[in-house]
Amino acid sequence: MLQRLLGGTLDRLGAGAYAVDADWAVVAVNAQAEMLLGRSADELLGRDAHDVLHRQANGMSMPRSQCAIMEAFIAGRVRQEERTFLARGDDSLLTASWLVTPLRLTPQETGALVVFHEYDPTGMALPASTIQTGLLPELERLALLAETTTQLTATLDVNEAMDRLVRLVVPMLADWVVVDLITESGEVRRTMVAHEDHGHISRRPDLQGTLLSVPETSPLPLSRALRGAGSTLATPLTYQGPPDSHIATEQRRLFDATGMYSAVIAPIRGLREVLGALTLGRSEQPEPFTTAEIPLLEDITRRAGLALDNARLYQRQRKVAETMQRHLLPHLPGVPGLEMSARYLPAPYASQVGGDWYDIFHLPDGALAVVIGDVAGHDLDAAAGMAQLRNILRAYAWSQHEPPSVVVERFDRALPHITDVAMATLILGRLQPHTDGQWHLEWTSAGHPPPLLITHDGQARYLTSGHGVLLGTQAGLRRTDATTTLPPLSTLVLYTDGLIESPRHSIDDGLQRLRHHAARLARHPLESFTDALMEARPADNDDDVAVLAIRVPPARTPAPPAGDIAHHS
Repeated sequence: MLQRLLGGTLDRLGAGAYAVDADWAVVAVNAQAEMLLGRSADELLGRDAHDVLHRQANGMSMPRSQCAIMEAFIAGRVRQEERTFLARGDDSLLTASWLVTPLRLTPQETGALVVFHEYDPTGMALPASTIQTGLLPELERLALLAETTTQLTATLDVNEAMDRLVRLVVPMLADWVVVDLITESGEVRRTMVAHEDHGHISRRPDLQGTLLSVPETSPLPLSRALRGAGSTLATPLTYQGPPDSHIATEQRRLFDATGMYSAVIAPIRGLREVLGALTLGRSEQPEPFTTAEIPLLEDITRRAGLALDNARLYQRQRKVAETMQRHLLPHLPGVPGLEMSARYLPAPYASQVGGDWYDIFHLPDGALAVVIGDVAGHDLDAAAGMAQLRNILRAYAWSQHEPPSVVVERFDRALPHITDVAMATLILGRLQPHTDGQWHLEWTSAGHPPPLLITHDGQARYLTSGHGVLLGTQAGLRRTDATTTLPPLSTLVLYTDGLIESPRHSIDDGLQRLRHHAARLARHPLESFTDALMEARPADNDDDVAVLAIRVPPARTPAPPAGDIAHHS
């Protein structure tokens, strides 16, 4: 990637150049270096530059402790010397003058850039053309572009990407940064007006907002940039004439409010369309922008455009995924006397969907089916598999008037023939009131973490009976059922393993932590109880989480007859 990023820019240095990472492995080579060394980029990329290239005058390997280039690299400073010896591809030596300078590759890693040319006995260390074009500013430019790419491609959040862009260019290039983005409806929104304020980046929300649509014929710089025209310099005088659009009016207000006396405006282009415009302005720096600085701004906006394109595509996919998840997860039915609460949280690095699910629905005999399940994975494939399993299980549970264990046995045997899901866990339970007003639970578990029962007085225990192998093993073992009576005002919690698992702790630690935490919350309202359980999940959890909590009524409130449950669904 860095070869693609840096290679073309290094070609403009007018000398051979190669970049190395912190381990001195070559990450980029320009065409002049390939020619001078008689080696292709493929022969150099990934190899240790010192071992491959640096030689003594007699052609023998150069000890690292005696290498001036390595010494400068380790010290992290710029160094230039008249003569060294580099190994060519044909084993001959190139006598070269060189310069080495630190080069930031990522926010965490600094490498180096080595620039060299064939030694000139007149004593000139680098070609005059290279010095006259400003080699060190060019190296700073390369470092800025490399960091811009790293920073902007490391996030898929539009606002975060814009914040990172501001921190990259202020105050190095400008005192002010203005970002105008074109929304999907075609409006222009000024999403960012920021500047340096005593070493900190401050925003001006009073200058942000909607600028209406892009003028189709306006010749003014921002309007042209938003239509995809070339980059332009601007000053306060540019917008002193009669405004031809709302954008022009806001531009005049911008220059007046910020004190910018010089600005450069460039379009931000995506792969298929113009996404907006970037304005850099100077109010404190003494030198105005010149046309020589436009190529650097355009390099930055190209990278910003790719980052914004990716972020917007991700946001569209995320909206689709969130809509899909909302339709996949059920609404909780209303049942007199019972309180219910459910939560779903997708995996932090997935597509806002996953394979965890909960379900609760009425059965023909008036009982409630309660389900918690987990299909392996936390992506769209897992969500699709989850939807298959949920719907098939609903059909089996509804049509077969059997205990949960029998329903799950038949369900498990059918899965390889009617779904693509290879492996999953679940709990299927039947919850129903008896004539004494108490609620009874009958359940079976297919490899799933056990339900947690918390009484009103703060006692918590796991319901470990009824446990069997997970779905998809085709073990052929008979599954068993377990039954219990839920005490008045007790809370039943069904959950997936994302609520308890952590890479740094055992599953037993997670279960114990959940039990103690739930016990302390026993008398909290059910909604806040569920929220608190979710907030206490392991911070390093990388899985999705589903939780279903059910609280039964107090003893003095008789539960409705079974027939009334179905009536209120």
